[in-house]
This record gives sequence, C-alpha cells and structure tokens, in this order.
Amino acid sequence: MGLKISTMELAELAKEKTFRNDVDFSNFQNDFNASSYFSFNDLFLIKENNCVDISNFEDDFYYSEIGNVSKDGEVEPVKLNFNERTIEDEDYYKKIEKGDIIKVEENDILISKVRPNLKKYVLIDQSNKDYFYTSAFIHLQPKKLNKILYYALRTIFYNNLIAISRQGKGYPTLKKDDFQYLKFDKSLVNKLSQNPQITKQIEQIEQKIKELKSQTQPAQTIINKIFARKFGFDENLYNELGKGMTAGTQMAEDRKLRVFETDFSELSNSRIVRFSCRFHNPPTKKLMNLLNSIDTLTIKDVVDSYEKGVQPKYNLDGEIPVVKIANLKNGFIDFSETEFITQEDFDKFDNNKKLKINDIIICGTGKISLGKIDFLEEEKDTITTVDNIILRLKNNYNSLFFIYFFRCILGYFQIERDYTGATNQIHLYWEQIQNFQIPDIPLDRQQQIVSEIKAELDEQEKVKKTIAEERNKIDEIIENSIRDNSL
Repeated sequence: MGLKISTMELAELAKEKTFRNDVDFSNFQNDFNASSYFSFNDLFLIKENNCVDISNFEDDFYYSEIGNVSKDGEVEPVKLNFNERTIEDEDYYKKIEKGDIIKVEENDILISKVRPNLKKYVLIDQSNKDYFYTSAFIHLQPKKLNKILYYALRTIFYNNLIAISRQGKGYPTLKKDDFQYLKFDKSLVNKLSQNPQITKQIEQIEQKIKELKSQTQPAQTIINKIFARKFGFDENLYNELGKGMTAGTQMAEDRKLRVFETDFSELSNSRIVRFSCRFHNPPTKKLMNLLNSIDTLTIKDVVDSYEKGVQPKYNLDGEIPVVKIANLKNGFIDFSETEFITQEDFDKFDNNKKLKINDIIICGTGKISLGKIDFLEEEKDTITTVDNIILRLKNNYNSLFFIYFFRCILGYFQIERDYTGATNQIHLYWEQIQNFQIPDIPLDRQQQIVSEIKAELDEQEKVKKTIAEERNKIDEIIENSIRDNSL
C-alpha cells in the first residue's frame, strides 16, 4: 500500500468539535464528501431512556457484560439475584448498583464502546430481549431494516465503524458523539431495502444455526461426562459443588446458603490451614472421599520442572506474542488478540522462561480466570506473563490427560478448594499445585480416555464449523445483494 496524501483546508478542521483529526477519520469523511449518503440520524436513534430501577428486582435476572458476548454476537449472560448475593458475583452487583445496567427492546442493536474491531455487536431478538446489559454498550435503535442493518454493520459498513473509532495507544474505542459522523452510502442502503428476500433468507439461516447449536455441548461438559463414566461418579456433582471463584466452576449453578456441621478434628485435613466452609463443606468432602477412593499421584510426582511467567515490556512494534490471562481460553490459546515484545527483549529471557511445545500453562490469579489450563500445541516463539505458571511433565504422564482431568470436577474442585486470597485478589501457587492429586493409571488407559474425549470434541468442532459456514452465508447474502446490478 503506497503513501496516501490528502489535502484539507484549515477551516475544515475547525468544524470538528472533538479534535478527531486522525488519518482514518479524515479519509473516511473525505470519501463521502462528493457522494450521496444517509447520515447516522437517518437510519438510527441512540437510545437514552434505558435506565433500570433495580429496587424492584426480587427474583433471578440475567446480566451481560461485553465479555459475555462472543465475536458472533452470541450472549451468555450471568444469572444474578440480589436476595441471594454471593461473593463470587459481588463485582456484578456493585457495578449494577452504580447504574451500569440498561434494558433493551427487540430489534435494538448493541455495539461495544471498547474494541469495536472484535465485532461484539448484539442484535436483540426473542432469545435475549429479557436480559439486562452493561452500559458499556452503545444502544442503537434502527429506524428501518433492523436485522439487515445489524448484519451490514458487521460486513459492508464494518469499516465505517472502525474509521470513527478513536485509535490511541490503548484499544480502539467508540463514543456516542462519534456516531454522528457516520455516513452510509445511500445506493448501498437502497439496494438492501429494495430486496424483500434478504430478511427471509437470513431468518432461514438463523433457524438452521439455532438447530445446529442445539446439538452442541460445552467442551467442559463432555470432558466431565466421560471422566464421570470412567471413574464412577455422578456427572452432576459440579452443580452440587456450585459456581465459585475459579474458571472450572463457572458452568455450574449458583451456590445457595449452606449450613453444616463438621468435627473439630477434620480441620487438620487442610495443609494450608484452610478453615473456610469452601474446604469443609459437604460437596467438597464428598469429592475428596471420591478422589481418595482411587489410586492417585501428586502433581510433583509427574512434573519435570515448573516456571513462573515473566513481566514483559510490551512494544507496539514487537513481533513476539505474549500469552496473557485473556489469551487462555480453557480450551485453546487464542493468539488472534495478543500484545507483543521485541525479538531483542525475547532473546534476553532465560530459555526456561520461553514457552515450548506441549508446555502446560495454568492461570494463577484472578477471579473466574484462576485455574484456566491450556497447553502450547505448536513450535512458536512466545512467553507467558507472571500471572501464569508453566508446567513441564515427565514422560510418565500424558499432558492432554492431565489437562482434561483439571477441566473435570475431580481436578478443578481442588483448585477451588485450595486457592488463597479473597474477592479479585485470589491466587494459586506452586505450593498448592504440587500437592493436587491426579489419577495413577497406566499411560495406555490415559491415552484411551484422551482419545474418547477428543473424538467427541472433534464431532463438536464439525458442528461449530458448519455453524460458522452458515454465518458466512449471511455475510455473503448482504455483500452479494449490493453487487447485484439488477436491483
């Protein structure tokens, strides 16, 4: 791409009240100066009357932050109840009490104020209209073509949104005032509005996607189900333990208030002087008895070495990716949104601090993040941050079996039981990790369980791939409609 030079009158700069004079913004405005366009106000309304009176909240309700939305616009909210307030969800309640909550209506569109490039845009429909959302979304009401405009913002008008986003040293951001500078090519919008078949075609695909999604299960559910079958426990034990502060527990139901008795002598069972109900409650005892009923080793028996991550110096011009907490997805390492360090800084680190293929990475800090476990599947120059712990196993234990075990309840309950700290400042250290119990079974049986899990996960991936292909068809419908000269 060659150097692009544009000329602008000084008087034109004075018209822009927010000092939006970056190159992308100026080019975007200039591109439309000589063409016919719809303004933002022609097509959308920013909704302001969306406040929520939480004093009337008596029952369960669902709440979504930006992090609860996928890049495909799917919403996975958290269930809350002010009458059953738990420390695990306290951050949500505090934000909501400060007014960080909005209500929506069907056909509205929500766009993330932060990192709009991730396409965390939500179309409000029957499935999600009763959820509440963070005010970190910009709340739009289309004046027409609601579903079509939503998909157009994800495709043919996506660059329009990125052009008006504020690009600084941090992540791109959008502000409400920025939307007033949005312009939409009138010919494109007219083509979309003149094709009555578009909405029908989109809805047919959406229905197919809905049917395909009904065939899927979370990977953690599959892993837990197979371990339950192999080791003879009730796969619903994860709900009995309930949702806690750590990553593995998030798929479980919220915990209710528990009152129980325990013998004074049992307080000595915790090596870390853990006197909390989390360690001594009945579900944890049941799981400990179950784990003790099978032959086990401790992690220190199978670990060849362990390392703590490093504190990197990030560089926008760097070329070596850094695995941060957010890149650990408890199923894979996501390198699509990483920060970088320079090759020079990477070379300065001790080789033991550099990630190697098959290294296991465990997140060692942070509410909900703590206990995420992934491994590096490819040869790649990369490091991980000080928040994470690197484990390298001996040849006497299968790395994938190890990882799958800590994604089932027999593994992750130990993390929930033994972390230290409170609220967001929770931690897991090698001193706790080394004593976690793992099954002592032959390598061939470990591989058999791994193969069974992988077979089911691969089937799930096939369905997900089909869903992605169907989503792409919607994009193609929008893009092909504006290329159709017969309209």
